Amino acid sequence: MKKVAVIMGSDSDFPVVKDAVCELKKYGVPVECRVMSAHRTPELASEFASKARENGFGVIICAAGMAAHLAGVIAGHTTLPVIGIPIKSAALDGLDALLATVMMPSGIPVATVAINGAKNAAVLAIQMLALSDDALSEKLLQAKSEMIEGVKAKDKALQERIAEL
Repeated sequence: MKKVAVIMGSDSDFPVVKDAVCELKKYGVPVECRVMSAHRTPELASEFASKARENGFGVIICAAGMAAHLAGVIAGHTTLPVIGIPIKSAALDGLDALLATVMMPSGIPVATVAINGAKNAAVLAIQMLALSDDALSEKLLQAKSEMIEGVKAKDKALQERIAEL
């Protein structure tokens, strides 16, 4: 199975990124988590991205706040799918990171999830890997089934509460 890289611009992003790492591990997807900066360590980010495929990665998730250029820099140096997680900051509540992550030039796509949407970034990475992994696809189908049953149970409980009014 291909690995997923989870890269963050700063270790202060880890409280958000942790949700992606946990979700990937829940599905049994090998994950490697690193700190790299598009601005402070551009050579390191470039080297990692350009060698990611040969190092066994299938998807790269990048989390960055404020001047969130990490996902774009990584995407510019690889043909692997890159998923960006904009991190909420105090200045503009993450809108700056969202726009910096989603506004990519033609030919350098970055799939972007919601601000602090680490779990969805992991699920999207899993879905990408599941295109060529039937066992992973089955795990996704099971998770969808569990979500459906959970919603049905909540609806049933709500209907019971309403009937008691």
